[in-house]
Amino acid sequence: MFNVIENVVSVDDFLRLRDISGLTPRPYDAAKRALPNSLFGVHITIDNQTVGMGRVVGDGALNFEVVDVAVEPSYQGKGLGRMIMQSIMDYLDRDAPKGAYITLMADVPALYEKFGFELSRPESEGMYIIK
Repeated sequence: MFNVIENVVSVDDFLRLRDISGLTPRPYDAAKRALPNSLFGVHITIDNQTVGMGRVVGDGALNFEVVDVAVEPSYQGKGLGRMIMQSIMDYLDRDAPKGAYITLMADVPALYEKFGFELSRPESEGMYIIK
């Protein structure tokens, strides 16, 4: 049985899930510093093993960003991404003020469209830089 835990995942599980799900690797020291600064975190366990995660970061009032949504490959296609996003959306419904700007980088747009997210193109383009 899956357990949805509304708490930020451990650094080790964070790095492992990013790696095995194909997300960009992150440095251990940076993750250790960043995770406690999350506005919200959720992870899913089965038999005490973390198999999925997601976070919200931002300033807590004007800007929120959904990040690090990842599911272990052997559990993909079983609705865990939807469970993670539902937990995140419940948090945003509770805590994000009216007019807040909520963004994400969509590796799987179809998942996020189910929750009302739209592509910003052509009005704007997402951009990034990695240091």
